[in-house]
Amino acid sequence: MTRLTVSSHGRINLPAGTVRQLRNQTLEVASCSRGHLLLTAEGEGKVCLAGTLGDISLPELLSFFNMFRKTGVLRLRLPGGEKSLFLRDGEIVHAASSFAEEELGEILYRLGKVGREDLDRARQLATSRNPIGKVLVEKQLVTPKDLWQATHYQAEQIVFHLLRHDSGSFSWEAGMPEGEVPATLSMNTQNLIMEGLRQADERGLFMEVIGSLEALPVACVEEAEGLGQAEEKLFGQIRFSEPVPARELLRHAGLGDFDGMKALYQLIEKKLVRMQAPADTEVPGRTGELIRIYNGALKAMYARILPYSPRLADEVRLFLRDLPQPYSYVFQDIHPGWDGTLDAGRIAANLAGLDEDDRDRLLAEAFNELLYMKTMVARRDLPSEDSAELVARVQEIARRVRELVGRNG
Repeated sequence: MTRLTVSSHGRINLPAGTVRQLRNQTLEVASCSRGHLLLTAEGEGKVCLAGTLGDISLPELLSFFNMFRKTGVLRLRLPGGEKSLFLRDGEIVHAASSFAEEELGEILYRLGKVGREDLDRARQLATSRNPIGKVLVEKQLVTPKDLWQATHYQAEQIVFHLLRHDSGSFSWEAGMPEGEVPATLSMNTQNLIMEGLRQADERGLFMEVIGSLEALPVACVEEAEGLGQAEEKLFGQIRFSEPVPARELLRHAGLGDFDGMKALYQLIEKKLVRMQAPADTEVPGRTGELIRIYNGALKAMYARILPYSPRLADEVRLFLRDLPQPYSYVFQDIHPGWDGTLDAGRIAANLAGLDEDDRDRLLAEAFNELLYMKTMVARRDLPSEDSAELVARVQEIARRVRELVGRNG
């Protein structure tokens, strides 16, 4: 949260991002007290309610708008991105998100409706007037039914994931803006709240048994009876294919994240499936040594920081997603493992084709960005003595890497 000071002359220096949004607009003081200042811009979509999440939770906000049958847009600025919920008479009719994992193309990919290569090609053709969903249907890569189901699932996921946030800010604009709602969905707000909270509780239980979505599900028996539809589908995938990470298995099964995790949890509980740790990929040479050094540091930092920062894995995922080029190229399609380490084989594949010196320099710079981010989290959340020790260890690792890269660089 940005801290501002009102000078004796009444001047406020706003952050650059805020200036870009409000440049040349006329503002008026909508509400003021010793504890807050609300400035609103003239025109449509006027904000009539704003605040920060914390004592007021998202379920409470949504229940309020639902109870009094409000029509408008709830906009939220959250760590890592923004979301908007559109309500008519208190019911959610549309949801939008800037989070990459909630983009419609990614939803279709995770549901197993489209492959990564086809999706990437479709994205090159997509525009604001010709969105990704329309392109995929026109190219006959997905059916209109698939697109509609994915759009509904996307809106649900935006709301469900939203309920996990306990920090950020919100604003409410009364009235439905014209042209901003491309499709109207029929979604019961109270049912979404209850289902989202239920899934949040059960997801923790499932992951305690599954362990990691990077682990490999392996069948313990040849046949099984009395399975539900989702369990039977997933068990067939496990039996008749080579072991793959659970994350990829759920995508191939097309069950969705939560339903897939639930089916996998039930198969493990029935002792029909066990989870096997993925084999470590040995990357040869200096590149492999660099990755091992960095993964050792990431593992140690993850174990030390996690008790103080339960959402550390989410923060790392968001950080990797938002890294600029060329660092994002190094970590493309990378998900942190259960212990905080990154897939050495995938990183090596991402860097294939580069000259060794260029490859290792880029690798070191990208990992250093991630280590620096974790030291910032450590300074923020850990006791000062613990954070100082971690920072010293990271500095020692950076020195070792400089020696290793410089040895043949």
